[in-house]
Amino acid sequence: MHGVKVITAAAIAVLLTAEMGPTAALADTIEAALVRAYQNNPQLNAQRAQVRATDENVPQALSGYRPRAALTASGGYQYSDDKLSVDGTPISGSQAPRSVGVTVNQSLFNAQNAPKVRAAESQVSSAREGLRVLEQTVILNAATIYMDYLRDSAIVEVQRSNTRVLEQTLKQTQDRFNVGEVTRTDVAQSEAQLAAGKTQQLQAESNLTTTRSNFRRIIGNEPQNLAPGSPVDRFLPSTLPAAVELSLTQNPNVTAAMFGVDINFLQQKVAEGALLPTVGLALSATQAVDQQLTVYRAFTTSAQVQVSVPIYQGGGEYSLIRQSKESLAQQRLVLEQTRDQARANTVTAWGQLVAGKAQVASAQSQVTASEIALNGVREEAKAGQRTTLDVLNAQQALVNARNALVTAQHDRVVASYNVLNAIGRLAPQVLGLKTNVYDPSVHYQQVRDSWAGVRTPDGR
Repeated sequence: MHGVKVITAAAIAVLLTAEMGPTAALADTIEAALVRAYQNNPQLNAQRAQVRATDENVPQALSGYRPRAALTASGGYQYSDDKLSVDGTPISGSQAPRSVGVTVNQSLFNAQNAPKVRAAESQVSSAREGLRVLEQTVILNAATIYMDYLRDSAIVEVQRSNTRVLEQTLKQTQDRFNVGEVTRTDVAQSEAQLAAGKTQQLQAESNLTTTRSNFRRIIGNEPQNLAPGSPVDRFLPSTLPAAVELSLTQNPNVTAAMFGVDINFLQQKVAEGALLPTVGLALSATQAVDQQLTVYRAFTTSAQVQVSVPIYQGGGEYSLIRQSKESLAQQRLVLEQTRDQARANTVTAWGQLVAGKAQVASAQSQVTASEIALNGVREEAKAGQRTTLDVLNAQQALVNARNALVTAQHDRVVASYNVLNAIGRLAPQVLGLKTNVYDPSVHYQQVRDSWAGVRTPDGR
C-alpha cells in the first residue's frame, strides 16, 4: 500500500505540476496546442473572412470621390410623314435612327463623402478588435481545455490508485476477519468504501472522456503525452491597479466599443450631410445618325456644372439625424458599461489568481499532512488503537487532498490566462508562440485603393 501512495504522488507531479523543468522531447506542450487552435479554429478563420469583407466598406465609400462613366447606345426603325410649315411641301420616308454616347459624372462636393470614408475606416478598426476578442477567446479556451485534460487525467490516476489501495485494504481486512482480529462490520465497511471508490473512479473516467472530446474539438487533435502547463505570470503587470489600467485601454471589447462611438458619430455626420448642397460635373458626347429626315448625322458634346440644393425631401432626412443622435448616445453608454465590465473582470480574475497561488500551497500542505496522518493511523490500527473505519477515513481524506491539489494547480494556471485575457494581452505575440500571426492590415492595403476588378487578393 505504501508503494501505491508513491506512484500516485508521482502521477500528480508528472501530469500537472506547473513548476517542473524541461519535459520530454516528444511531449505535447501547451504552447504547441495554442498554436494549433490559433491556426486551425474554424470559427476564428470565419471571423478573419468577416474582417476581410468589412475591409471592402472603405473602397465602397471612396467610390463617392471617383468619376462614374456610362456608355449608351440605341437603334431602331422610324417612319415619318411631315409637311414643311413654310410652303407645305410634304416630307415622308423611313429611317433607321441610331446613336452612341458616353457620359461622365464627377462629384466636386458632397458633404457625405468624407464621413462615409472615415466611418468605413472605423468599421474596419472595430472589426479587427472583434477579431482580437475571438482570438483571445480561442486561446483561452485552448489553454483551459489543455489544463482540464491534465487535471482530469491526474484525478483518474488518483482514483485508480485509491481503488487499488482499497482492494488491498479489503483483502487485509478479510484475512484479519478470518483469524478473528476484526468483526464482520469491519469487512462490510471496507467493501462499502471500495464500492464508493470504484464509483468515483468511473465518474472520473467519464469526465476524462468528455474532456478528451472537447480537447479534440477546440485544439484539433487527440491529447497524447501532454507536458505540464505553466502559468503566464511573467506577462502580467505587477499590481492590480496596473492591470485595471491596461484593461481599460487594451481590452479589445473596450477598444471595439470606442470605435463604435466613432462610427455612430460619423454616421450622424453622414445623415446631416443630406441637408447640404452637392456640386457635380457632367460631361457627355453623343454621335447620332439618321435621327431626322433632314439631318443625316449629328454630333453633340456638353460640359455642365450641376448644383443641387435640397429644400425638403419628405422629412426622412431629419428623422435619420435624430435617430443617429440617439444611437450615438446609446453607444457612449455601451462604452461605459463595457469599461465597467472590463474592470470587474480584471479584478475578479486577479483575485482568483491570488487565491489560486495560496490554494496550491495550502493543498500541498494538506496532501503532506494527510499522507503522514494515514501512515500514522495504519500503524496505530496494527497496534489495535485504531479501527478499520479510521483507516478508511484517513485514506479518503488523502484522496480528497490529492484531488484538491490537482484542481488547485489547474485553477492557478487557468487564472493566469484569465488575467491576461482580461487586460487584452492574450495574443500570440505576447505569449511568444511560434506561428505566423495573422495580420488583417495586409488585405486592407491590397483592396483599399482598388478601382476595378472582381477577383479577391487570393485569386478567388
